Amino acid sequence: MRRGVNTAQLAAAQRKRTLVTAGLIFILFPLLIALGVVLLRDRSYMLISWIILAFTLAPFFMVFEKRRPKARELVIIAVCCALTIVAELFFGHLVGVRVGTGLIIVFGVALGPEPGFLIGSLSRFVLNFYAGQGPWTPWQMVCWGLLGFLAGLCFNRAGVEKTNSRSFKLILGPVLSVAFAALAAWLVYLFFHEEGESFFGWRLYVFGAVGLLAGVLVQRKRLPVDDVTLTAFTFFVTFIVYGGLMNVCAMVTALGLPGAGDLSWTTLRGLYLTGVPYDAVHAATAAVFNFFFGDKVIRKLERVKLKYGIYR
Repeated sequence: MRRGVNTAQLAAAQRKRTLVTAGLIFILFPLLIALGVVLLRDRSYMLISWIILAFTLAPFFMVFEKRRPKARELVIIAVCCALTIVAELFFGHLVGVRVGTGLIIVFGVALGPEPGFLIGSLSRFVLNFYAGQGPWTPWQMVCWGLLGFLAGLCFNRAGVEKTNSRSFKLILGPVLSVAFAALAAWLVYLFFHEEGESFFGWRLYVFGAVGLLAGVLVQRKRLPVDDVTLTAFTFFVTFIVYGGLMNVCAMVTALGLPGAGDLSWTTLRGLYLTGVPYDAVHAATAAVFNFFFGDKVIRKLERVKLKYGIYR
């Protein structure tokens, strides 16, 4: 530890940054998206995207406290964004492997929740200049940013060099949380489902989100950075968080199209049901990428951080 460093002050500053980021994600950004949908009717989605991007920068620059960020600290963010964009364009569109989603989670683990949130939001914004801008852009920015934020919040980066040591006890809590949530979803389906309704629908997302949140609270900043844990986390968080939110986005952004359904629970349930195969493939391909390459990328970034003193 560096001489003269006040660990209590650093911990308090870190908690403050995390609270600010969480407030932006769960309060301000949903309000901005709702403003764009209800008042602006999704016609000013680029304005909403720029506002989200501007607020996304705030928690990241809080990392530097009262000093100016060094060029090397900003370069690594730019490089991570560029890698995410290129990988998603090439592998996502040509091969069907969602490497960009996997990289967002990896960067969140290696750099922390605030840089992970920034890389996710910024990468999605720039990527859509190639993939196509639209009313879905703010939603995708928040979703990718949220993946990076949750990854940085859950994993213990202090033990990153022990990436090959699997500790089943540490991942048991989150896995059991999601498993019990799935069991609860099945029981609710057995006793309260409507005739003709399938289990593979909204219950997987809603109950899965509750189980995932419980798992995050159980093992906050204590998940080991190994291939098994990273793979399981990537699959669950991509399927539940990204898939769940983007299904809501699909219903909201399609309201103005001819023949679109009404804004109703029935329409949303149909979207969740039809979205399960796509979300499962999205999550599985990102998880497979992180199984083979995730820990390697994290260790490379840790060496870069140590060599150049980044974020220290």
